[in-house]
Amino acid sequence: MFATLAAPQPSLPLDLIAAIQDLKRELNAVILAHYYQDPAIQDVADYIGDSLGLSQQAARTEAEVIVFAGVHFMAETAKILNPDKLVLLPDLAAGCSLADSCPAEAFAAFKAQYPDHWVISYINCSAEVKALSDIICTSSNAVKIVRQVPADQPIIFAPDRNLGRYVMAQTGRQMVLWEGSCIVHETFSERRILELKAAYPTAEVIAHPECEEAVLRHADFIGSTTALLNYAVTSKASTFIVVTEPGILHQMQRRTPEKTFIPAPPQDQTCNCNECPFMRLNTLEKLYLCMRDRRPQIEVPEEVRQAALKPIQRMLELS
Repeated sequence: MFATLAAPQPSLPLDLIAAIQDLKRELNAVILAHYYQDPAIQDVADYIGDSLGLSQQAARTEAEVIVFAGVHFMAETAKILNPDKLVLLPDLAAGCSLADSCPAEAFAAFKAQYPDHWVISYINCSAEVKALSDIICTSSNAVKIVRQVPADQPIIFAPDRNLGRYVMAQTGRQMVLWEGSCIVHETFSERRILELKAAYPTAEVIAHPECEEAVLRHADFIGSTTALLNYAVTSKASTFIVVTEPGILHQMQRRTPEKTFIPAPPQDQTCNCNECPFMRLNTLEKLYLCMRDRRPQIEVPEEVRQAALKPIQRMLELS
């Protein structure tokens, strides 16, 4: 009989937060975190935001190192905007189901069927799909950007069909939609929302536009994660049913501790499917290790980066 030895575990400091702060000063680094990250990561970040805000911060930062506590396409966007800077992602496996639903080769073939269409791609896509696009958007600015496209210009919208349908309803524009979706926002069901509304009749329902249309029809307010946060702070309501990834509740509770926030459950209550499994791959320990070891590093081939940069810059200009 042979004993199986456990793999050695990396040594970690007793005070992770202090060690991360020390490394931040040593590296001249900035930590950018998405609202869907674990609360411990949000608390140590220099900036917390949604995809638009994070892109804007990445574009203007003077830090030499960008540590992106989010998912792969977000760190890629930071690298596209900052080719000469070191961009780190705590866990390379932190991908995105929506980005994965739109492979670049398949999308290129789809785009070829509509040669006269402009491509507006949601930022939740790979660098290669961005490179095939004319303009990038986020859930914060998608409606605003589509409204600025000439009325006679046909549009392909990718990769999220639910956000695309929402934008079409808001703008009155017909668009060709790529059939992609987010596994988290697709877990919310109309039945569960109605059950919560019955249990909390005075609560306001606030929802992300990546949700299915049947869920959105019951929302009192629809918006990006930043818009949902701002609405929760300014609304006179005291109770909210929040239909998006529950990581945003940490900031809602911090900003308005006197209010009650109820995370909408997934249709299958035996799982934590309303939590993004990719966002939650990042941990405080991995954040420290990636800064200590200067890896995993995000790289984007220069040809792809140059092509993807143009539609991102158009988004930032139009925002």
